[in-house]
Amino acid sequence: MTGKAASTLLSGASLVAAAILLAACSGTPAGSPGWTAQPASSGAAANGAATPGSPTQEAAPGASGSSPSSTSATSAGPQGAATAAAWKTFSDSAKTVSFDLPADWIAQSVPREEGVLPGGLKVDVKKPDGTFVAALRTGLPPSSGDCPDSAKHPYTVISSVPFELAAQGGEGTIPPRMVYRVIQGYRYFGSYGITNLVGGADGKACELRNVVRGPAGKGDYSFGDLVALKAFAPDEKVAPAKAFDTLGQAAQYVNESSDFANVQRMLMSLKVKN
Repeated sequence: MTGKAASTLLSGASLVAAAILLAACSGTPAGSPGWTAQPASSGAAANGAATPGSPTQEAAPGASGSSPSSTSATSAGPQGAATAAAWKTFSDSAKTVSFDLPADWIAQSVPREEGVLPGGLKVDVKKPDGTFVAALRTGLPPSSGDCPDSAKHPYTVISSVPFELAAQGGEGTIPPRMVYRVIQGYRYFGSYGITNLVGGADGKACELRNVVRGPAGKGDYSFGDLVALKAFAPDEKVAPAKAFDTLGQAAQYVNESSDFANVQRMLMSLKVKN
């Protein structure tokens, strides 16, 4: 074989190898769901580009080591951008809480629910047509109901984004984050909110609480569509939570819905004066 022929063969083999390498490094195929990246909490292993249904470890500050808390369906991918052209800021009369919301949405203080601690409040956020978006609740009493294994359901974290918010730490907590989680029943039920509580061990839970632990004596607070998400029975009302046939549908809502993007920006703008 001449030197020129050997050189030609080597060049061709190099091109083939490069093509194989590029194919292996290419992104997900067109039309597949994009997932919101979930940064790892302190002491937790980074999720990387997990596939739906893969386990994730999430460490709770104050707890020894790290314990499984959820099933992750998160990886790097596109996400819808907030589309509201103008925003405004809501603050209660005592200036204890504030948050931003689209200019045409309505934030209204409403009567507190039973069991709320003194000084607690409730603010409903709605669209101009009256559609409920979220509720801010403060002064919530701590809750820790029994959760037998027979009542647990698998859950998936679709989106988890940390943000700055005053919160009480301790065992069973994580840095505050805005989340979208789905729990599996006869369908996949999804809910958005803020939380600093570990969801549940081994990727299963009786309910997922959209609650941030507040300072001692002040109560907890919640900002989202539900205070707690559960697997609904067929005869129960699901709204304001959403129901999906697949995890891909839930991911599409998170990644492509301008409504979700606006809600995410609103929830992450919350400021609480302790």
